[in-house]
Amino acid sequence: MSLLPRTADEFSSAEYWERFFKKRGEKAFEWYGDYNKLCGVLHKYIRVKDKVLVVGCGNSELSEQMYDVGYKHLINIDISETVVNHMNQRNAERRPDLSFQQIDATKTPFEDGSFQAILDKGTLDAMASEEEGALASSMLTEMSRVLSVGGRYVCITLAQESVIKLAVEHFVSLGWAARLHCLQNDTESEEDSFALPVFVLICTKFRQPMPVPILELCLGEDGTPTRFTQISELLSTVRAHQAYSVLRKRLRTGTDVSSAVSLTLYHVKTGLPRYTLTVQDSAPGARVPKANHFAIFIVPQGSEAAWLYSSAEGHKQLAASANFRRLVIVAMHRNQEYANMEAVQAELSPMVMDLAPPAMPPNHQVPFLSATGDLGWREVLSTGISELSGEFCVENVRGEDGELYRRLVFLSNSALIQSESKLVSPNAGNKKKGKKKVKPSTPSTVPSSSLSVDTGFLCCEHHKLMVAGLSMLGIDTCQTNVAAVSMLLVGLGGGGLPQFLRDFVPGVMIEVVELDPAVLNVAKEWFGFRPDERLTVTLGDGLERITAYEKEGRLFDTIMFDVDNKDNTVGISCPPASFVEVSILQKVCRLLTPTGVFILNLVCRDSLLKKSLLERLKSIFPTIISGDVEGEVNQVLLCSKGDNQSPDTANVLQSMGQAGKSLQRSLGSDKTGSNRSPHIDISELIKEMTIV
Repeated sequence: MSLLPRTADEFSSAEYWERFFKKRGEKAFEWYGDYNKLCGVLHKYIRVKDKVLVVGCGNSELSEQMYDVGYKHLINIDISETVVNHMNQRNAERRPDLSFQQIDATKTPFEDGSFQAILDKGTLDAMASEEEGALASSMLTEMSRVLSVGGRYVCITLAQESVIKLAVEHFVSLGWAARLHCLQNDTESEEDSFALPVFVLICTKFRQPMPVPILELCLGEDGTPTRFTQISELLSTVRAHQAYSVLRKRLRTGTDVSSAVSLTLYHVKTGLPRYTLTVQDSAPGARVPKANHFAIFIVPQGSEAAWLYSSAEGHKQLAASANFRRLVIVAMHRNQEYANMEAVQAELSPMVMDLAPPAMPPNHQVPFLSATGDLGWREVLSTGISELSGEFCVENVRGEDGELYRRLVFLSNSALIQSESKLVSPNAGNKKKGKKKVKPSTPSTVPSSSLSVDTGFLCCEHHKLMVAGLSMLGIDTCQTNVAAVSMLLVGLGGGGLPQFLRDFVPGVMIEVVELDPAVLNVAKEWFGFRPDERLTVTLGDGLERITAYEKEGRLFDTIMFDVDNKDNTVGISCPPASFVEVSILQKVCRLLTPTGVFILNLVCRDSLLKKSLLERLKSIFPTIISGDVEGEVNQVLLCSKGDNQSPDTANVLQSMGQAGKSLQRSLGSDKTGSNRSPHIDISELIKEMTIV
C-alpha cells in the first residue's frame, strides 16, 4: 500500500494520518525537507529563546533536531493520538522537556499571544483542501490569536496557489507582512518526493496593521527580497518558479532530443524579458567527445530571427555542429543593456548550471560559445504602437557578415523580421576601382544619423525570387520602347520591394495597397520610401481593393501578395487565409492580363494545409512555378493564366531563362543610369525553380 495520499483531500483527513503513521512506524517522513535543508531559514526567523508552537508536527525529526541545537521551548501538537504517543515515547529519555500533545489546531487551549513563533510544516497544505478551505481558515484564525505581537507564523509549504492565496489574503487583511522564500531542491535522485520547490511563508504580526500590504519573495535563504504591490503578482511569480523547478528536474534526470525546451528569464527590477534559453540535446547515437558534456551558445544581438537560431531544425543543426551532449542556446532581448560577453557569462552562469545534463561531473568547466566572438550589436531607433498590429520597433543591427541592417519588427512575433534593408555609411560611395575594399565601419564609429538605406539592395531572399518571377511575363526590359508593366502589390512593409522594382525595372507602374497607416509612416521615416507617379500607395484593405478593381474593370500584368498573417494560431503565416480563398483567387485571375502573373509569397508550416492550397491554385491557374527559399519556410509561387497553354516544364522555364537575361541586364543600373553592383542572379534563381 502506498504511503502517499490517493487524493489531495486525504491530506486533511485525520483517519488518513492515523493509517499513515501506523504503517510508517519508526521511519520519520520528512515530507517537505529535513532540518539540514530548512535550518537556514528557520534560524533567520525563529530565535532560540522563542516559545514555539509546532503545529501538525507528525513524526518528523525536525523538532528533535531543533531541540538538540538549542530550541528548548517547543510545544508540538498534532491531531493524531498515535503519533503523539509515539513521539513522547521516543523522546522520554533523551529529550524529557520536548512536549507532544494531541490538540486540534483549529481549537487550541492556549491563551492569546502565548507564542513568539509558530512553525507549520505542511499542515496548512493538508487542511486547505477540506471544506473548500474553511478548515484551514479556522486554523489560521487560531494561529493569529495565539501568536504574540512581533511574532512570526513560519509555514513550510509547496505553495499550491489556492493555499498561498488563502494564507496571504488572511494575514494581509489583518495588516501583517508576508514574505516567501523559494528553496530549490538541489538533490539529483529520481526518487525525490517532489520536483516542486519548497517555499517558506513568513507572516509577521504588527501591533498596528500595516496601511499598505507588504508582499515579498526571496530566492534561497538569503536572496534579496522582491516586493510586489498585488497578491496576484506574487502568485504569478510563485507559479513561474514552480514551472522552472519541474523543468529543471526533467532536464537534470534525462535527455530528450525530440522536444527542445525553452524558458525566458526576466529582469528582476524591471520585469522585462532579458534572456530566452532553448535547451537542445544531441541526437541519439551522435559521436560526441567524452568531455563535451555541456555548452552555452550566445546568439549575437540582431541574429535571433535567423533560421539557425529561431527554428527547431536550426537548433538541431547548431547543436550537431557544436557537438556537445547538451547545448543551451541563449537569445538576448531588445531594450536591455549588455556590457560585454564576460558580463553575460557571469550573469547566466548560476542559472544555466541548473540545466546541465544528467551525470555531468562536478566542477566541470562549461564553455560559452558564439558565432562572432562578441555579443553582436543592436540599436533601437524607434518604437511605436499600431492600432492594427500592436507594438513595433525599428532597429539597426550588425549582421554576421559584418554589414549593417535596419529592421522593422512587430513585437507580437519578434522572431519574424517584417522588413529589412541594408545600410550604407557616408564613405560607401567613395570606393574607386582598383582600390582595396573598404572594411565596413563599426557601429561605434558611425552615428546612426549618417547611415542611409540602400534602396538598390534586397535583403529578403523571397523578394529576389519575386523579382525573378517577372521573367514569366516574357518582356524584354532592355528595349527602349518597352510597354508599361502594370503591377499591384498588396503589402508594403518597409517599401524595399516596390521601390527596387520602380528603380530597376524599366516601364513598371506599381500600385501598393497597405492596410496599416503606421507601416506607411515607418517606411517613409526610416526606410527611405519615396512614392512618386510610378509608385503609388493606397491605404486600405487589400481584399476590398481587389473587389473594387474588378468592378472598375482594371487589369494588371502582375499581382503580388506579400502580406503577413497576424493570427499565429493557424498553420499559415503569409498571407492571411482569407487571401487564398477560392473566390479571392478567382478575382485575382480575372484582374490579370492574358499573359499576366500572380506572384504569391507563401509561408505555410502545415503540410496538409499547403497541399490543399496548392490544389486550389492549380484549379484556377494552369501554370504554377515554385521557387523555394533555402533554409526558410518561404515558397514563392508564380501563377500564370497561360491561356490554352500546356505547362511544359522545359518550354516554360526556357522562356523564363531568356527573359531573365534581359531582366538581369536591367538590374545593372538604376533610373539615373548609375552603375550598381547586381546582387540578384536571375538565371540561377530560375534554374532552381520547378513546375508544381
